[in-house]
Amino acid sequence: MSTIINTPANKQDSFIGLIITLLVVAIVAVLFFVYALPAIQNTSQDQEDFTTIEVNTPAVIDEIPVEPQE
Repeated sequence: MSTIINTPANKQDSFIGLIITLLVVAIVAVLFFVYALPAIQNTSQDQEDFTTIEVNTPAVIDEIPVEPQE
């Protein structure tokens, strides 16, 4: 009867999966702080609507005729 010895393969852990995971988490965190957090803060505050544009025009506009130059 023969004895079989199973030796484990050389384990070369390069942590590539961990590095990729940390990189993705860091990118998501940066995107959250740049885009999502300001948007959440702006919706939670009662602010005036600054997108409304109000233009005051005079009631009578004096038209000055412009003659074409030759």
